[in-house]
Amino acid sequence: MTAGYAPVPTTTRRKDLLTVEDLVVEYPGKGLFAKPFRVLHGVSVEIAEGETLGLVGESGSGKTTLGRAVLGLAPVTGGTITFQGKDISHASRKQRRELSQDLQVVFQDPYTSLNPSMTVGDILAEPLGIQGISGQQARRRVQELLDRVGMPLDAMGRLPREFSGGQRQRIAIARALALKPRLIVCDEPVSALDLSTQARVLDLLLEIQAQTGVSYLFVSHDLDVVRHVSHRVAVMYEGQLVEQGDARQVTQEPRHPYTQRLLLASPVPDPDRQAARREARRELAEQHATVTA
Repeated sequence: MTAGYAPVPTTTRRKDLLTVEDLVVEYPGKGLFAKPFRVLHGVSVEIAEGETLGLVGESGSGKTTLGRAVLGLAPVTGGTITFQGKDISHASRKQRRELSQDLQVVFQDPYTSLNPSMTVGDILAEPLGIQGISGQQARRRVQELLDRVGMPLDAMGRLPREFSGGQRQRIAIARALALKPRLIVCDEPVSALDLSTQARVLDLLLEIQAQTGVSYLFVSHDLDVVRHVSHRVAVMYEGQLVEQGDARQVTQEPRHPYTQRLLLASPVPDPDRQAARREARRELAEQHATVTA
């Protein structure tokens, strides 16, 4: 993965698009008298207009749950989620339908996120039809979307299985862009792709952001991927934020031992450096275990 940083938004005055304050998410425990299982413990983050917040952590850290809570797919037990100045913590189904025009998602697996029985044209036209856009206007919009993500126009009449993983993810991104959203939750959008395809998809996301001003909540377990696209980075560990700040600072000079371990977990091509990083990571893990014991 080519190291890089998303360009800083040109707005001199920060205007938050999404604000999450003291968010708590709990799921019912298994069994009649079991206590609820708390996944998020008072998490607070903000995303400005035209900004990417990279949310990074290992599996089970709670990062995907945060994205799902923003989308209304996880229960909000406490705290608030504010989008465009409105509290959407407990939005109704009707309100969520209205929100879909400004709040979209790109899922992890391009092989399962697209309906295999629908043509690409129908997949991209579906959200437009739900919003009352149909006919020639929808067709023109679908053509614009395919052009924006670098797909040929003849893709409209083909099925998702006829494309590669990277092409399918481009189609998924086009679907997310169909209604011109203000914020897209990207849930591990490149983890199922090979490295060269990852780089192309990440560059596409950056290009789209530069053209449209869309904001991203970019969820990933890979600090190197997050570094490539984010303005700011938030690091999650066991349902809590342990570090948050400018992408360059967090990914080059992390302060928290857990973030340091994530950085050392990123592979490097030099075997000797890789061995040294592995040893340093092991020592950090031992130190952390001693402190928390």
